[in-house]
Amino acid sequence: MPKRRFATLDVFTDTALAGNPLAVVLDGDGLDAAAMQAIAREFNLSETVFVTAPSEARHRAALRIFTPARELPFAGHPTVGTAVLLALHDRNEKPGIDALAFGLEERIGTVSCVVETGADGRSGRARFKLPVLPRYLGEAAEAGALAEALGLSPSKIGFHRHHPSRHGAGPAFTFVPLASRDALDRARIDEAGLARLFPEEADALYLYALDPEGIGRQYQARMFAPRLGVREDPATGSAAAAFAGVLTQFEPLGDGTHDVLIRQGVAMGRPSVIDLQVVISDGALRSVEIGGAAVLVSEGTLHVD
Repeated sequence: MPKRRFATLDVFTDTALAGNPLAVVLDGDGLDAAAMQAIAREFNLSETVFVTAPSEARHRAALRIFTPARELPFAGHPTVGTAVLLALHDRNEKPGIDALAFGLEERIGTVSCVVETGADGRSGRARFKLPVLPRYLGEAAEAGALAEALGLSPSKIGFHRHHPSRHGAGPAFTFVPLASRDALDRARIDEAGLARLFPEEADALYLYALDPEGIGRQYQARMFAPRLGVREDPATGSAAAAFAGVLTQFEPLGDGTHDVLIRQGVAMGRPSVIDLQVVISDGALRSVEIGGAAVLVSEGTLHVD
């Protein structure tokens, strides 16, 4: 029976046992999709990554990403966490190299990453540029129906010019702006109500509010995706990437580079910090970058065919 190395990391945090846990299977070659899905269910984290050989030698690796329920074409916290883990391995093989740049092949395209490893040998920070820009996916569900599914009054939906919207950069999200941090903390998913609202396959729900403690563009967020097997996610990089589309739709972003900070996982006791950078030129969104820290928590061996 083959032995396959794995590691777990906490992502979008520099503190172990915070942020969003991630499992990475380093020896993914030879596993088919059914085996990968079964292993992801075994780990039962929001995502599990399988590292395989890249199709082009100039790239560092190819990634396949699974929730406990299905495969995703792209996800942010798996990209950040895997990039940091691979950089730590490369640093061990080539001491003295603390910063690396490489491409990771994902179903959405090749994701360009820049990683700085920490002096402790088990942490680092990664940034990546999206290979595609967020897409506007049409009108969201009616605000009152969303409020009912979240256990809130309709008056708590929306702030300033923000109203519910749908965007995606890989996975599809319904973005729901909430009027206060208190409403964000009190929101609860009614799965029966959600099933009525989305009788077919549902978008993930991404709730966000202005961060009352923040200066500049800072937000707090929560993400629910029960149909992906993720009741609530402590940090969602793909949603943060798609949030660039939300900001472009509702905020008066002028030409230039805009830095946004998103806090997530606070209500779960898994505080996470996601850095989002948006570049606007000639009034249009031109590029999106996601960044954050990750820390190695465990390493081991899988005994699976």
